[in-house]
Formats: sequence, C-alpha cells, structure tokens
Amino acid sequence: MAVTDQQAGYVLHGRPYRDTSLLVDFFTLEHGKVSAVVQGARRPNSKLRASVQPFVPVQLSWRGRNDLKTVTQAEPAAAMLFLKGDALLCGLYLNELLERLLLPFDPHPKLYVYYQYALNELVAGDDVEGALRTFEHRLLDELGHLPELTGKDQNRIYRIDMDEGFSIIEQINEADKRRYFYGWQLSAIAADDYTDVQVKRAAKRLMRLLIDHILGHKPLRSRELFQRL
Repeated sequence: MAVTDQQAGYVLHGRPYRDTSLLVDFFTLEHGKVSAVVQGARRPNSKLRASVQPFVPVQLSWRGRNDLKTVTQAEPAAAMLFLKGDALLCGLYLNELLERLLLPFDPHPKLYVYYQYALNELVAGDDVEGALRTFEHRLLDELGHLPELTGKDQNRIYRIDMDEGFSIIEQINEADKRRYFYGWQLSAIAADDYTDVQVKRAAKRLMRLLIDHILGHKPLRSRELFQRL
C-alpha cells in the first residue's frame, strides 16, 4: 500500500536501522500506528532528520506492501512542541502508551485529537495531571478496555474487578483498598471533571490499575524513568 497524499502524524518512537536510517513508529490521523523506515535520516545533512523527532507535527507519505513501510516524504507541519522537565517525561509516557497499546493500521481519529490536546496542555502547564487522566480515559475507552463508569449510585462504594468491572460492596478491605471507589468519583471521572483533588487521585489509581492489567508484566519504561528522576 502506497500513501501518496500527505498524512498528518507524530513520531512515537525511533530507533537506528542499518547504517544511516531510522525505524520509526508514527501515530497518524487516518491510519493509526504506522511503522516505517526513514532512509538516511541519521545522516547529518539529511532533510528528513528534523521531521522525525517526537512532538513535531508532520505531514508524511509512504510506500510498501508489507506492514513495514518506507517513508517517501516527511515535512514538519508546525514547530516542535517544546517540552522540558516533568512535561517531557509525561510526553514520553503518552507516546509509550500509544506505541504499546495501538495495533498497526487501526485508526483512532478521536484519540489523535485527544493526543494533541494532551500535548498542548503539557506545554501550557496549567493542568498537566487532568490532561493525563483525560488522555488515559479516552485511550482505554477507544480500545475497549474501560469498564462502565456512568449510572453509579453517588454514595455507594464500588470495587473494580479487572475482568468483571465494578460491583457494589458494603465495606472496604484495607488490604486491597486501591480497588475501591465511590460512585461520585466514578461519575466525575466519566465526565473528565478533575477539579476535586480526591477525584484526581482516584482517577490516577483507576487508570494505573487498568493500564497495568493490559500491559501485564511489561512495565512502562517512561514510568520507571520518572520514578528514578
């Protein structure tokens, strides 16, 4: 399949390929995750070098019949989003989630918009935690891994089971209290309303439980880096 019309996308991850090329995973608006070789991108004078950096909106085209494509054209569509410190680590976390959880050529245009929103919030720095929770929420929903959050009794306590979803319980088991949530917290998470600090904490706990369950025993490198720093 050759894509001659330029497609909107971002670099998720790149790694050396052969002597002078890069093997890059892109997140594209119309085709989802696309893995492609960018020939000669590691040469100092390569015109493609600046276009295959994370957090740079690009317009790209590719060719190839197999799952691994070859980029034929890539141009920056706007300036690189300047992320530093914790914002940079959070951006790498978003990229790793997409790289690990998306299937090749499975388009998610709504998720692409939420990714752009999250990156812009990381640059602005106004509500980084709320942006991360919103993106995790929408990612899990798009991929079919989010249990039903709506329709909960506001004052009841719910326990999450990774395979069965939420069930009402009468008493919290302190030994496993991270799996328990109040109905009002779940309703706020469903609406992406993170103004209450307790909702933010509950959302972080819930999203981590769900993401870790999906990833199994393969931890996120970006999360380990954040913890070390």
